[in-house]
Amino acid sequence: MTKAELVAEAAAAAGTTKAATEKVLNAVLGSIQGALVAGKNVTLVGFGTFTTAGRQSREGRNPKTGAKIKIPKARVAKFRPGKKLRETVNKK
Repeated sequence: MTKAELVAEAAAAAGTTKAATEKVLNAVLGSIQGALVAGKNVTLVGFGTFTTAGRQSREGRNPKTGAKIKIPKARVAKFRPGKKLRETVNKK
């Protein structure tokens, strides 16, 4: 599902315009991003938790040439689904 599809579906479910829904979605995503940049976790009870973690530098290979390259250390965003989301996804 793309962002545009998500906006359209959420707008229909909420009975609002796509423009208003997109504005709210952008604000929510911006708030989550800002919190992660500040080193904070974002927990949406029943849905999941967004966190960041450090990844060590490591050696990799250039897929085109096969030459060894150094991949620098980085902070990465992670998402851990909540219990309710896991149960909903795994219903059969």
